[in-house]
Amino acid sequence: MLRVTSLKKGFGSGRSRLEVLKGINLEITSGELVALMGPSGCGKSTLLNIIGGILDADSGSISLQEFEYGTKPPNKVVDVRRNGVGWIFQDFHLVDRLSALDNVIFSLELAGIPSIEASMRAREALIRVNLGDRMDFIPDQLSGGQQQRVAIARAIAGNRPLLLADEPTGNLDVKSGEEIIDLFKELAKDGVSILMVTHDPILASKADRMLLLKDGITAASDIRSAWGDDNVGEDE
Repeated sequence: MLRVTSLKKGFGSGRSRLEVLKGINLEITSGELVALMGPSGCGKSTLLNIIGGILDADSGSISLQEFEYGTKPPNKVVDVRRNGVGWIFQDFHLVDRLSALDNVIFSLELAGIPSIEASMRAREALIRVNLGDRMDFIPDQLSGGQQQRVAIARAIAGNRPLLLADEPTGNLDVKSGEEIIDLFKELAKDGVSILMVTHDPILASKADRMLLLKDGITAASDIRSAWGDDNVGEDE
């Protein structure tokens, strides 16, 4: 469903140039939850931004269903951001004065969805994330976990095949974080593919698969290598 091939990205020029991604290859199938781990500054967010059509790569390619991109500039992949990829962030990015329902509707209308259809999709999405009884609540009336569920409803309401989640549990307590991962697993069962960046090895272990991004490339990961410490979990 998602295929990333030989993706490279660097910043700067000359002696100061930093090669962040050095040939990323990865595939995610429909309905798969994949956790992406790696040291801080290794390029996880850069990779997500390229897959999400926010940043262009220097070389390589990305195939997401009917979308073919990678090195195209962001202004040439508006359709990817509108119809291919949904975003979930550590900070919920909700409009404070809008209800949960109106936050989701607003996002859909920005994507060009007619108001009546946007309202219907928003209600369905909020019910899907178990907030059917909180639609009229503004963000300040919701817990952190509930606000993140609104953000997830906003992402899935567009019926996009891929969700990119950048530290989605970073601002949540342990229980709320686990509930969000359980929700991701439910969405995956319905065919939604999710690529999740996390620093939490316990949450990552709940994914279908873990990948480690290190030294500019990805590889199958275990918890120890993801933390860059071969002694994690061993007796001293």
